[in-house]
Amino acid sequence: MTTYGLLVFDGAEELDFVGPWEVFTASSMLREHADTAVLVAERPGPVRCNKGMRVLPDHTFGDHPPLDVLLVPGGNGTRREVANTRLTDWIRGTADRAAWTTGVCTGALLLHEAGPARGRRVATHHQFEDALQDRGEVTVVRDARYVVDGDLVTSQGVSAGIDMALWLVGRLHGRDHARAVRRYIQYEPAPPYLADEPGAA
Repeated sequence: MTTYGLLVFDGAEELDFVGPWEVFTASSMLREHADTAVLVAERPGPVRCNKGMRVLPDHTFGDHPPLDVLLVPGGNGTRREVANTRLTDWIRGTADRAAWTTGVCTGALLLHEAGPARGRRVATHHQFEDALQDRGEVTVVRDARYVVDGDLVTSQGVSAGIDMALWLVGRLHGRDHARAVRRYIQYEPAPPYLADEPGAA
């Protein structure tokens, strides 16, 4: 059994955690609901995300179950939360106990401030790469959708978190399982407007 804990906070980017949530919960479903995914916030009550979505966390910092995987999303709220020592202390302590620590987009800023990303190779949103590199004690990888450095996995912005989550479920439960998850969620990107030819049927 794997327990996934996804941090949420005001201003978190929606797809940063909802994309991995879909991967983790689809993975659990295909494993006969063997795993658990929970949303964790500093306080009880609704959280308003970056583009207005409101979500209700399952647990707070003080009452969540032990987590095998910690996911830290990005979003404009990271610029405020980087100064929230209660949150960064929680990330640090939780990462110490988790088997895997993951971040999406500017979640790398919180992971850097909390400590798990220091001295590591990380990915982040393309608009934030220079700013994160300038903070020091980190190597920003600019040409990879996700980066694995030991027990830390970070991804570029927004949709890249889905790639990272698929890699992780493959690492935890096997490549064939990850392929089944990808097929179930129909994640086979062929974005419109990427090339001149129309992609719609």
